[in-house]
Amino acid sequence: MPATPNPFKAALAGGRPQIGLWLASAEPAVAEIVAHAGFDWLVLDGEHAPNDLRSLRDQMMVVDPSPSHAVVRLPIGEAWMVKQVLDAGAQTVLVPMVDSAQEARAMARAMRYPPEGIRGMGASGGRVSGFGAIADYVQTANQQVCLIVQAESRRALENLDEILATDGVDGVFIGPADLSADMGFPGNPTAPEVQEAIARALRRIAASDKAAGILARDLDEARRFLDLGATFVAVGIDTLIFARALRQLAGDARALL
Repeated sequence: MPATPNPFKAALAGGRPQIGLWLASAEPAVAEIVAHAGFDWLVLDGEHAPNDLRSLRDQMMVVDPSPSHAVVRLPIGEAWMVKQVLDAGAQTVLVPMVDSAQEARAMARAMRYPPEGIRGMGASGGRVSGFGAIADYVQTANQQVCLIVQAESRRALENLDEILATDGVDGVFIGPADLSADMGFPGNPTAPEVQEAIARALRRIAASDKAAGILARDLDEARRFLDLGATFVAVGIDTLIFARALRQLAGDARALL
């Protein structure tokens, strides 16, 4: 039996737009609710959310049986972290702060078994192989893993063409927040200079054989990013949605008094 097909990877390769949501709560119960809400993909955030390997695994356990696809974001691009989340069940990995083709190649190799890569051969005892039930996992996994790298600095945009030419990279995700800070506009991704840089980057990615992704602040922005060629767009963050809804409810309830 081969590795489980990766529907998100297939959708990106086919140019089919995918709508996603960011999960920063680090809670499996929240992930289970969101996983059945109708999103194509969900980011389990290991960079800025209070996640560890076990909490990422527990969220994958409730997302995997759902119609949504789990995308695991690492804290940083380290080969040992890639290996751990893959063995825990991840198929798609999002790596932040990738500034060069050399860094992208290193992550592509970390995602794959030899001879294409350097991934350690220890999946038979892990969740990703069904604890040994998927007999042909190591022979077929390279075809189903999906690597998304984040371009979120001026250096990354300068090296974008080389990153896009890197074998084993399936998509490039633009990070507006860190990019705006690196460009001298911290906390202001709406600055015209930043928005123009994002638009140019999305067009360049869309013109390549890779998929373009980004996180939008609202649906109008999401529409604009899709029109610029983005294939996978996240439209919100679970903790912000929850907090805003609670503040609105509290305010509306107090208005009754």
